Amino acid sequence: MKCPCCSGKMYNNCCELAHDNILQVKTAEALMRSRYSAFVFANGEYLMESHYKKTRPLKEKKAIVKWAKSVDWIKLDIINTTKGLEPDTEGTVEFKAIFQEEGELQMIHENSRFIKENDCWFYVDAI
Repeated sequence: MKCPCCSGKMYNNCCELAHDNILQVKTAEALMRSRYSAFVFANGEYLMESHYKKTRPLKEKKAIVKWAKSVDWIKLDIINTTKGLEPDTEGTVEFKAIFQEEGELQMIHENSRFIKENDCWFYVDAI
């Protein structure tokens, strides 16, 4: 199956690697893509694991999973990245996530901040 993150790769050679072991994620963009795929699959465990511990919305996990299951995910467009490569410890990824909710096309357009600690990338927040 093609990976939902729109990388053009097969899921087992893309986001599944991250979902099985977050330490496989080498860049901020790869983490962004794996988080999008986690939303597509309503993988709450991975969404929490990949969210920086200081901003992690643990109390909202059930609501996030419920919402992720309630929409039809259409595509992810990466608009821009700054830093976020293997040698970096921080970076940003601007993206558009397109989905359908209650019959209406919707979009999340966000510039996300990522940090790397102990060789592991995390989503921090939107800037």
